Amino acid sequence: MNRTVPIAKGIAGAPGSAEPHDSALGHVTGTARFIDDVPEPSGTLHAALGLSEHAHAAFALDNEAAQEAPEVVAVLTAADLPHNDVSPTGKQDDPVLADGVALFHGQPLFAVIAETRDAARRAVRLAEVTYTPRPAVLTIADAAPGGDLVTEPLTLAIGDAEAAIAAAPRRLAGRMEIGGQDHLYLEGQIALAIPGEAGEMRVLSSTQHPSEVQHMVAHALGLPSAAVTVEVRRMGGAFGGKETQANLFAVVAAVAARRTGRPVKLRPDRDEDMLATGKRHDMAVEYAVGFDDAGHIRGVEATYAARCGFSADLSGPVTDRALFHADNCYRYPAARLTSRPLRTNTVSNTAFRGFGGPQGMLGAERIIEEVAYATGLDPLAVRRANLYRDGDLTPYHQAIEGCILERLVDELEDGADYQARRAAVLAFNARNPVLRRGIALVPVKFGISFTATWYNQAGALVHLYRDGSVQLNHGGTEMGQGLHTKVAQVVADAFQIDLGAVRVTATATDKVPNTSATAASSGTDLNAAAAADAAGQIRARLVAFAAESHGVPTDQVVFEPGTVRIGGKRMPFAELVEAAYMARVHLSAAGFYRTPEIHWDRKAGRGRPFYYYAFGAAVAEAEIDTLTGEYLFRRVDILHDVGRSLNPALDIGQIEGGFIQGLGWLTSEELWWDAEGRLRTHAPSTYKIPLASDIPRDFRVRLASWSENAKPTVRRSKAVGEPPLMLAMAGFEALSMAVASLADYRECPRLDAPATPERVLMACERLRARA
Repeated sequence: MNRTVPIAKGIAGAPGSAEPHDSALGHVTGTARFIDDVPEPSGTLHAALGLSEHAHAAFALDNEAAQEAPEVVAVLTAADLPHNDVSPTGKQDDPVLADGVALFHGQPLFAVIAETRDAARRAVRLAEVTYTPRPAVLTIADAAPGGDLVTEPLTLAIGDAEAAIAAAPRRLAGRMEIGGQDHLYLEGQIALAIPGEAGEMRVLSSTQHPSEVQHMVAHALGLPSAAVTVEVRRMGGAFGGKETQANLFAVVAAVAARRTGRPVKLRPDRDEDMLATGKRHDMAVEYAVGFDDAGHIRGVEATYAARCGFSADLSGPVTDRALFHADNCYRYPAARLTSRPLRTNTVSNTAFRGFGGPQGMLGAERIIEEVAYATGLDPLAVRRANLYRDGDLTPYHQAIEGCILERLVDELEDGADYQARRAAVLAFNARNPVLRRGIALVPVKFGISFTATWYNQAGALVHLYRDGSVQLNHGGTEMGQGLHTKVAQVVADAFQIDLGAVRVTATATDKVPNTSATAASSGTDLNAAAAADAAGQIRARLVAFAAESHGVPTDQVVFEPGTVRIGGKRMPFAELVEAAYMARVHLSAAGFYRTPEIHWDRKAGRGRPFYYYAFGAAVAEAEIDTLTGEYLFRRVDILHDVGRSLNPALDIGQIEGGFIQGLGWLTSEELWWDAEGRLRTHAPSTYKIPLASDIPRDFRVRLASWSENAKPTVRRSKAVGEPPLMLAMAGFEALSMAVASLADYRECPRLDAPATPERVLMACERLRARA
């Protein structure tokens, strides 16, 4: 594996330097504390959930046997929750515990509270549930004909797509199925609720959205938000699966703690977690495209139908973002894009890294390869013919700015030796009847910002102590991505002190209120800017104090590594801080940041939902066995745009991890429900995430070191959390080319995702038969 990691000079840990994750040592030694590692308070009880065994059924619950089981303290049902809802959008359609009707297999019906986790889990099985089954809608195909929608659909339109397609020299239409994906975070869902004085509640929750958990718990308990504190030190992975899904677990624990007057912990096992929590939305894309012989796209119509599950959750904004990215990197002179958020009797799908964007982009890449195989062109030539340029309008009427797609593609095409390798792939395929290879270069454009404009804000709290050390708290949550490290680097830089002098504390709603979810790739943009604002306030006070006490103008007070130059003198930073304290200078500050320029009119389908775009490109080369469908990835080259990197080591780690997670989604991770609506891939034994052996044999990752964000983000950096996942489309397209070789590259194989070996084999057989 080849990496290019530039190292910055100056203070230890300065932004731009490749610093290790602040918990790296704790992770590998097992000393980093997660919620299940926190010593349980005296008297802690444990909760377990009873899950529905039907996808759609009325039910009656007899919990007497469970209530009388050894060590059981209480049993909770819907009747025990006067505010029985955790809908993040306020639709009141997402009950904590089902009330008389089960709407999906695995839905929580009741909870048992016992002295031990084992006792609670055993007692759950003793409850008697009588079901009266009802018809269930399980798939997109079941729901599509006039199906019920969980929320309002969206249409984006530019130009007259129908007329453009009709007038185009060539036309085609097709359909693509895109599978979902389970988050499979290493640390499962967990909550520990600790009751306090006067009805107060403290909750340790593995959540990306502490303020939403705070709101849900307060609502369930009939308390003001100020009486509930939610704390998150770190999560063992999340990927969007803890943005809304943590709400239910926290509420059950808190309600049980209120009822019993004792701390309550709820930690489901992996199977229960996978059954009861939402996934990435699987979608079916129906598309029509008009184009010419040179591969120029004239018009596109596409409908993205999504299996959303039994409730809305975040399906509205997820399917919206799928449409925002249904163009990926390509200008559509005319387009009409529509979402269909379908209600089904399956678990309510939710946020997942990319938030609908990956599904939107994959549909765009299918259109590109359809045009390429229909015209006989290299798919890269079709991509180049349609690439966005500055000033072009998207289907939601935002003008493209700071577009570096051509430079990225040029540099990667040359650096990865794409043309020579493609010629070698064609030659290999011509002489090998069984093994076939494919190669693809795919670019990515990803919009950065929450489309819910109000979430584009953040707060931070910075304390500077007398000895020159700093305590930092901000509204973002650490889930392994290194957010705390990056924000600490920014604060250390503001004071020109070493990174080791900055201590980041747990995210807590009593320190920074009204936090936004750590999601939408905006964690660093928002929270680092808020922390910089707080540090800047303190620094300004120090400058004013130094200037006044030494009789010099403020412009002669200069912060240098570890020291402050005041006129012609230098003073150690800690010495200046001590002097400022003695002079009663305030050394604490609350910072705030909100993203400028963005706005969105959903009804009109127009606006500027994104502050800027992050770009990237990947070349993947794959080899398949056409007799078995098995395959491997021979080599992957990535060139990715993070602007001016705050921490190249962390950024490259995010790119590598995102790519592999995306590859899992597109190849091996298959969610499979049976005819009764039961998820059968509900454990690592049946759900296949990528292993170390699935990493490309030759994996080369580089940052576009010349890039700089055109927008004034922190040090002109760019977001990195989500965009790299979509680079895995290059692997999917490489598999498609390998299959297309069986029909002389004149027919699109129309692989659906995930492209499991079985699907690859069936596509090979289909093309062989036609050839």
